[in-house]
Amino acid sequence: MAKKAKTRRVREVRANRATDTLPALSTLTELPAFGDLAPSERQCDAYAAACERAVEAGAAADELALGCVVRLDRGYPAIVCADATFRAEFATRLTKGEFSRAAVGDWVCARRPGGHEMGLIEEILPRESDIARWKGGARGERQTLAANVDLVIVVQQLGEQEVDYARIARSAVIVRDCGARLAVVLSKADRAGAAGVARDIDALHEVLGADVSLVVTSAGAAGDADLAVLAEAAARRDVPFGEEGVRALVPAGVVAIVLGESGAGKSTLLNALLGRAVLETGAVRASDDAGRHTTVTRRMVKLEGAGVIVDEPGLRSLPLVGHERGLAKVFPDIAAEAQACRFRDCTHTHEPGCAVLEHAQDEGYAGRRLDAYLALAREMRASRQTLDPDVVI
Repeated sequence: MAKKAKTRRVREVRANRATDTLPALSTLTELPAFGDLAPSERQCDAYAAACERAVEAGAAADELALGCVVRLDRGYPAIVCADATFRAEFATRLTKGEFSRAAVGDWVCARRPGGHEMGLIEEILPRESDIARWKGGARGERQTLAANVDLVIVVQQLGEQEVDYARIARSAVIVRDCGARLAVVLSKADRAGAAGVARDIDALHEVLGADVSLVVTSAGAAGDADLAVLAEAAARRDVPFGEEGVRALVPAGVVAIVLGESGAGKSTLLNALLGRAVLETGAVRASDDAGRHTTVTRRMVKLEGAGVIVDEPGLRSLPLVGHERGLAKVFPDIAAEAQACRFRDCTHTHEPGCAVLEHAQDEGYAGRRLDAYLALAREMRASRQTLDPDVVI
């Protein structure tokens, strides 16, 4: 026992040194409270079972609490429980298991030993959704961006050129495969003008269908008159304009995550929703219209009078590996036709007996929609061929 106590003290000293430079949780007023979040019935049952195991392993029942990971700083989770918010590290037995990496949004069985400022994560409870991407090449791994998220908001900046609908379609495939709903925020509409806004809304309706949730925003230097013109262009296509349209996507009780490339305007949008400059923003390079990473911490942000949003660092890439189910959900009409192709490995480009091409000729798919489907399907075929057979997806 003395050896275990010494080991515990050494770990705590090291953790305190590592966390000395982290922001004090008491200063992070944007974090949600425990009551802003809600575990599922399945997660509550899993927590009860985890408590039993922890007590059998020697933990005191009054040290255990149900908590949610609301922030990650350099691997140190911030946990919100019913009566406290604290930093935590991982129990030794958890680090030796396969499911040992907590993500923002994870519900956990947490332990707070008496007299210690930091807690321990005893178990990570089952996830209801797992927003993840493939990180690395053939020997890569699946990286969870956020857990237990209801809605994924993809922010895409507008400009003089047509919106990057292929990237948005890619995001939609991943989102639907991970078990969440999708919404798209078209930011910086002042850079596209009214005609560009109309063009880009039409393109996304063509690719993702008329029922996709869209909102148009503009945080640029446009005057009131210009903003009114942009809002009218969106309204003509029944698309909301402005931050209130985004807020309506995330009512109380909903947890959403914001994804997008660096410089797309995610932090600017969240600051507008919060009504104050809580999150750092940065400029976009003129050379390639790309931004720099300003968000470096994964964190939950509570919107006053609304739900909770996870702010995520900008993503340079979203590889497609093993997302065939998501592809079929985003393009159900094309996927259904593909089942009737003569060859099971049909690429839908030149093969005889291709039901997809025959349907396109007879009734006509929208050009962008079919192009997006074929490009994403081609990428997934290539990933299957290059993936190391020992890597599990």
